[in-house]
Amino acid sequence: MANIHRGEIEAEIGGARRRLVLTLGALAELESAFGADDLVALTERFGTGRLTARDLTRIIGAGLRGAGEAASDDDVAAMAVAGGAQGYVRIAADLIAATFGDASA
Repeated sequence: MANIHRGEIEAEIGGARRRLVLTLGALAELESAFGADDLVALTERFGTGRLTARDLTRIIGAGLRGAGEAASDDDVAAMAVAGGAQGYVRIAADLIAATFGDASA
């Protein structure tokens, strides 16, 4: 079971219930992927609300890897989520909110 106090969430992805967490390593991965200089720049990028489909796969993939699952971003892109694109957005938003607080989602 996910522990929201540790920044963990659970989501159904690819037909399985999975745990996601943006660990420090996962956040460093996202900083690099998004070209962000620091966590403030990363949260500002997330706060714009303008995320591409590729951004969503990166965020969800980093969350899965942070929880110990060996899933590449391409694996995530191939996984089905209830609600389609809106489902991916919800998962990423929930994960960002669990990591940074509701104001950043």
